[in-house]
Amino acid sequence: MKRKLFFFCLFAVLIMAAHSCSYTRNQTASIPKTFNVRDFGAKGDGASRDTAAFQKALDTCAVSGGGEVLVPEGRYLIGSVQLGYQTILKLEPNSVIVGSSDPNEYPMIDIRWEGRWQPGRRALIYAANVDHTGIIGTGRIEGNPRMAAPQNPRGSVVLEPINCNDVRWEGFTVTQGGNWATHPTYCTDVVIRNVTIQGQRDGIDVDSCKNVLIEGCDIQTGDDSISLKSGRGMNGARIGKPTENIVIKNCTLTCRVFAGIGIGSETSGGVRNVRIEGCKFNCRTFAIYIKTRIGRAGVTENIHAEDIDVLSGSFLGLNLTQGGNTNTFDDPVEGLPGYPSARKLSFSNIRLHNASEIIKATQVSPEMPVQGLSLTNVTGTAVKGMNLKHIRDLALKDINVTGYTGKLLTTEDVTGTGLDL
Repeated sequence: MKRKLFFFCLFAVLIMAAHSCSYTRNQTASIPKTFNVRDFGAKGDGASRDTAAFQKALDTCAVSGGGEVLVPEGRYLIGSVQLGYQTILKLEPNSVIVGSSDPNEYPMIDIRWEGRWQPGRRALIYAANVDHTGIIGTGRIEGNPRMAAPQNPRGSVVLEPINCNDVRWEGFTVTQGGNWATHPTYCTDVVIRNVTIQGQRDGIDVDSCKNVLIEGCDIQTGDDSISLKSGRGMNGARIGKPTENIVIKNCTLTCRVFAGIGIGSETSGGVRNVRIEGCKFNCRTFAIYIKTRIGRAGVTENIHAEDIDVLSGSFLGLNLTQGGNTNTFDDPVEGLPGYPSARKLSFSNIRLHNASEIIKATQVSPEMPVQGLSLTNVTGTAVKGMNLKHIRDLALKDINVTGYTGKLLTTEDVTGTGLDL
């Protein structure tokens, strides 16, 4: 009962925050300030470089007290641009922003990549240290695959607000190949609604952010559709900025390689208070995958999912010992403090459509067992059941799954209720 009340209150707070953001914008919207990029020299012919015109329009909007920068129908070739205070980029129908292939149009700055701050190329559309900013409309933003390559230095992502408050993305489409598509970092009060993302790697990487609502999005990727991160190793643990108060609802998440929602593998600052509801998953590995490794520290806690459809792949994976990539330098937290922990994980009303597996939670250390895992009202079909290790306070109830081979439940060093399946 207390857990249900907690998540109800959390959701209510986030919705109130979203309404508060809307109220702030409505006050701003009473002043009719619009800035058309064509009035600043943008051609929109797909060949002319419109970077300078876009930046001039965005800057004029910001220094004029804010408003909307309109992008009319057309195809606009630009390099990296920066949004300012109270500036909304509005994509009108049939407008397309295309990322330039010229590396000189993507300045080198300090960015967060794989959980650490390091030099990298600025995003195609970037914002830093500003309030009340975003992108709305029904147009499309196309990142350039050549500039996206995740090499050293890191290539450009498509959208990247850093340390911003009150960020809104709504209604548009993002395409990207070769790097994360969007990467809100150190942001507060973020609303991402009805956005379509198509790419080869992650769709949305929420990195050490607070109060985030992702709703009604359609994300098709080659890596995690949505990833929740908070820093890597000693660097992330030292800074200690968690990702917290996240609601993901009514999304369709398709992942050709990894997970629909990945928590990690950079979790060193902690990930907490996450609610997932009404989502459909069509993923190769797991719908929800909590993944990290020894040496990265951090606590993953208060994760709740309900009303979930698993259309392919497995439902839930827990890997707290050796999850995530090791293709960049690790700075581990030594000893027992470096062992990641997970607690208060609850999942209910899960519908499996010939899932590969219900739960695989075997990569958990006996030194740091999972504290509290509940699974209630799981129906449908699965090829494999549940394989669990090193879990305390397991609670299984109303597990009605057919089609599996072998045992429905295999455990090692597990205590709790509902183990007599």
